[in-house]
Amino acid sequence: MDFLSNWTKTKGSSEQIFSRFENLDNLKKFMPEQVINWQASQNECSFTIKGMGDITLEVIQRIPFKRITLVPKGKSPFEFNLMIHIRDNGLIAETQVQLAADLNMMMAMIAKRPLQNLVEIIADKIAQETF
Repeated sequence: MDFLSNWTKTKGSSEQIFSRFENLDNLKKFMPEQVINWQASQNECSFTIKGMGDITLEVIQRIPFKRITLVPKGKSPFEFNLMIHIRDNGLIAETQVQLAADLNMMMAMIAKRPLQNLVEIIADKIAQETF
């Protein structure tokens, strides 16, 4: 099941946005307030989602100025990819956040709204940032 934000205009170029996310510690400020206990390095981040548990993500792909893909490392309630897509639009780039999750029907009913909300929050916060 895919959860997609809308494409949002950013205050920066695709190079500036991509460079910011080369170190996952910079991703913290774009997370919802339910994310606590943030720890990160260039290629991994771990955090707690209030009421859900701990998650560790690692970068598995970086396509310069186009996409960064993260996946869970270790235990996760379900398999998923979290992608930040970047497209160049002249001096201003656009971003889209996508979460592709492998959810069974029961989990989909429970997680659909929170996961869609997550991608929209991240995308909105990226759009508000000056790069």
